[in-house]
Amino acid sequence: MFRSVSAFALLLSSTAFAHDHAHQTAQPPATPAAPQPSEAEANAAANAVLPPDQAAMKAHILFLASDQLKGREAGTPEYDVAAQYVASQFYAAGLRPAGDAGSYLQRVPLVSYKAAEKGTMSFQRRGGQAVPLVFGEDFVTGADPERAVTDITAPVVFVGYGIDAPEFGRNDYRGVDVKGKVVAFLDGAPAGIPSEPRAHLSRTGKMEAASKRGAIGAITLQTPESAKVRSIARLAESWDGVRMTWADGQGVGHSEAPGVTSLGTLGPAGAAKLFEGASTPWATIAARSADPKARFKAFQLPATATVRLKTTIAPATSYNVAGLLPGSDPKLKDEVVVLTAHLDHVGVGRADASGDTIYNGAMDNAVGIASLIEEAKRFKASGKPPRRSIMFLAVTAEEKGLVGADYFATNPTVPKANMVANVNLDMPIITYKFQDVVAFGADRSSLGPIVRRAAANIGVGAADDPLPEQSFFVRSDHYRFVQQGVPSVFLWPGPGGPGKEAWSTFLATNYHRPSDEVVQTAPIDWESGARFIEVNYQIAREIADADQRPVWNKGDFFGTLYKGPMAR
Repeated sequence: MFRSVSAFALLLSSTAFAHDHAHQTAQPPATPAAPQPSEAEANAAANAVLPPDQAAMKAHILFLASDQLKGREAGTPEYDVAAQYVASQFYAAGLRPAGDAGSYLQRVPLVSYKAAEKGTMSFQRRGGQAVPLVFGEDFVTGADPERAVTDITAPVVFVGYGIDAPEFGRNDYRGVDVKGKVVAFLDGAPAGIPSEPRAHLSRTGKMEAASKRGAIGAITLQTPESAKVRSIARLAESWDGVRMTWADGQGVGHSEAPGVTSLGTLGPAGAAKLFEGASTPWATIAARSADPKARFKAFQLPATATVRLKTTIAPATSYNVAGLLPGSDPKLKDEVVVLTAHLDHVGVGRADASGDTIYNGAMDNAVGIASLIEEAKRFKASGKPPRRSIMFLAVTAEEKGLVGADYFATNPTVPKANMVANVNLDMPIITYKFQDVVAFGADRSSLGPIVRRAAANIGVGAADDPLPEQSFFVRSDHYRFVQQGVPSVFLWPGPGGPGKEAWSTFLATNYHRPSDEVVQTAPIDWESGARFIEVNYQIAREIADADQRPVWNKGDFFGTLYKGPMAR
């Protein structure tokens, strides 16, 4: 899942939780290793006697986060072993196979892609000479999952932030025709838009808007602020990083914005060259970008862009693991509550100070998978089948950009219209006695009251999102179900009491590091793990047994955008 500095608010900001899926293979800087326990001490901690429910959870994590599984990277044999393990546990829990051809596995056809060369970009004004840009100084090119060679020459239209959101009074495309052209838009989105819609509009939303209007390419313009955060020179360091998506029936890489190629990013120097001779100079636009209330009039630039990219594309295969607990109510059993957790982690990478290269992913997200398995067992032990069916889904390639969840949500093994809710478990931090829980996105749908009641049932509170500016609601697997109109939440042990300190400790010392193991800096609290499983069971039980399916709150941004069931 989701990257750290000293203050907690900053630790949970762009460095701690960037979750930049396009560059997810990049590893955090190596940090000094914590004092290592001896082999005997580590074994004693790993094998300590626990009550049966806690031991059952820990047993899954001992296997899934073992060195032998080498970090469970999607597309590797070790991930496949983990998938078979989860399938066997689903079988033991009484779940029925809900993958392909009567199995527990849904094959996910993947496309691994990266820039094959640095590419070229130039601008030409009418009657003038082409002005070539300098890679790493003016621009960084992208990679195109849809084709091996991208060669575009087209006029460029500036479209402000590239946002079309009438509910926020914005249409940055007003007055221009971009069909068959390249759009250039500012990085990010205006601060005046609420955090979660803003996060959506700053990435997915602007590419969707460009695709809808027939643009064939998109160029991102760094603002002075975004250039400070990560300069073009810094971006150029990872120009050939491997990315991943899923493949369609013809083996072509899936794109959320078909037909629009993300051509690259321009830094301040490159943007100045693009805007040379324009009615509004780049310096004026760059200065106004600091104003959260600024509006930009779209206009065609006097330049034609020529961009050439080459992309190395390679097929791969991984698997989602799907088990179904059939519903018992004749009228409701065809409706499906989907519970998700991602099975993959980031594999083998740079060594830490102790020489360890295996990124085991115990908390991220073996804990989530163990919770999913044990939750299924609680339904079996209850002796009371749910009224609605419940899908237990372990997804692949979350660390590559929510890819497995996207594939399932787009190509589900049950009728898409029958999926009524998604509850997602991603890296629940259970190193402390949690006093509350946070369900990101709960206040957007009727799932909110259900979460609060479930928390009360185990004697804890339900906290509001403590960091709404971080927009966690669009940063994990549940977002792919949101994009299919399904009311969804993402659950974490909350920030109350020792929660904030526990979050910051884990993120600073173990997140996406080899030290995310069963025995780590702050010991895992197995009692809290069992309580976390129970609150998830309570949530799923109420959703599955309720008379009415969940609905989005009236007029909710995401429910409206993706045409989900809406409260009246």
